Amino acid sequence: MPVKVVVGAQWGDEGKGKITDLFSESADVVVRYQGGSNAGHTVCVGSEEFKLHLIPSGILHEHVLSLMGDGTVIDVQCLMDEISGLQARGVSCANLKVSGCAHVIMPYHRLLDGLQEDARGAGSIGTTRRGIGPAYTDKTARMPRPVRMWDLLDEARLKERIEGQLAQKNPILRHVYDHEPLDAGEVFAQVWPAAQRAQQYVCDTRALLMEQVAADKRVVMEGAQGTFLDLDCGTFPFVTSSHPISGGACLGTGIGPTVIDEVFMVAKAYTTRVGAGAFPTENKGAEGDLIRERGREYGTTTGRPRRCGWLDLVVLKTSARINSTTGIALTMLDVLDTFQKLQVCVGYEVGGRTLDMVPSDVDLMEQVKPVYIELPGWQEDIGSCTDFDALPANAKAYVGKIEEVTGVPAKLVSVGKDRDQTIMR
Repeated sequence: MPVKVVVGAQWGDEGKGKITDLFSESADVVVRYQGGSNAGHTVCVGSEEFKLHLIPSGILHEHVLSLMGDGTVIDVQCLMDEISGLQARGVSCANLKVSGCAHVIMPYHRLLDGLQEDARGAGSIGTTRRGIGPAYTDKTARMPRPVRMWDLLDEARLKERIEGQLAQKNPILRHVYDHEPLDAGEVFAQVWPAAQRAQQYVCDTRALLMEQVAADKRVVMEGAQGTFLDLDCGTFPFVTSSHPISGGACLGTGIGPTVIDEVFMVAKAYTTRVGAGAFPTENKGAEGDLIRERGREYGTTTGRPRRCGWLDLVVLKTSARINSTTGIALTMLDVLDTFQKLQVCVGYEVGGRTLDMVPSDVDLMEQVKPVYIELPGWQEDIGSCTDFDALPANAKAYVGKIEEVTGVPAKLVSVGKDRDQTIMR
């Protein structure tokens, strides 16, 4: 049962889209197992760049069955806009299937997301304001019954769900946020046109995936965000509302853990983060700015500049263990081409002791001081390297240090944004 999971090792934006796309060439099925339109996966094909938010990165391969699992949350208008944009560029979406159990992000979710962030003021957690958190909150609360993709197949049922939700939401809007209540008919009118177009993609993806696994099909499970944005394992509360870790592939699709053969942890050769939260190796000086500009570190979804800093091997070692990682896909190594010296964090000092794993206490994480070692840079353009042995000695040593500390082999090394700028080991 050749099933592999692709996860982000850090705080998201590691280049999972490119790696998933590469694996998709030899896959039969690609499954997005959690998250929503807050994700941004970029795939470069020749001179074309595709920015995907909801749809699995395998969609660019017509032979691949692309599934959106139970654990995703779907903004239907965003989904249809993304489908239309891909179709306009000659990409068929005929093989896209969306779980009927996936919850739907409604207009009131987006509204509440923005109002909640504004109310937090200086305590804002930096959400994308796309309604992700409120939609997952409703999923967990269960009653009144929130809208799922199945409900889009029945006009009367969708209206009933909206009315039930607004009976709860409108008092909150009016009394907590001093906002005008929403009209159920108007909300329905906003959603229904896109819902009708989306109906053709809705199915029981859980049963479909189980059939594919039983038939020994090659399956790639694609996570969004990153390990330390996981709701339980991340730097809470500055996290997402779902489970990007490898275990989330089971939660978000219905497959069992014993069918997973490989877990690929996608890691940048440095570290970035968007929004608030602990970031021990953040570099707010010229070196961090240079990483940002060379790596084009601006959010695919929000356009916000990412916080940038040196590689944190404490984060990668911890992530490798959380995800039971079998291989590392190292990305953006070429961004470091110009540096004469590179700082790499190998431990955290706090309270008179040195940690080699990320503490689960986020308040303690905020206090740690990174312990750095210095490695020599290579100051050569590595973008044309197609074999690991062709890399400069110092670049190979840098990769070797990552493997040494994490205990996991770097099986893929990306030296540029294009598909063919990837060294397979």
